[in-house]
Amino acid sequence: MTNSSDILPGTLDLLILKAASLGSLHGFGVMLRIQQISRGAFEVEQGALYPALYRLEEKGMLTSEWGVSENNRRAKYYRLTRKGEKRLREQTDTWNRLASAMATVLDARPEEV
Repeated sequence: MTNSSDILPGTLDLLILKAASLGSLHGFGVMLRIQQISRGAFEVEQGALYPALYRLEEKGMLTSEWGVSENNRRAKYYRLTRKGEKRLREQTDTWNRLASAMATVLDARPEEV
């Protein structure tokens, strides 16, 4: 399992945007959704998650509203804005290009150079 301190810079924002794109979630729900969709590969610590949520909200990529959680507690629910959707698409494309290029490099054999 990879915790948030091991995630590449900028990747946490992408993970949060992806989680929020799947439906409105409170902060703890975002953390659980990232664990779920990564099949446990990523574990985001609250100390990294909440500042990132606030930063993304400040940048206009997330919007929030207060609601009641499953535990009957007051919770701030986050959802993606149009700006966040655009950023998610852009960052997904960039990440996929980078991952493809990296896979090509890592698959290189001595006889190919």
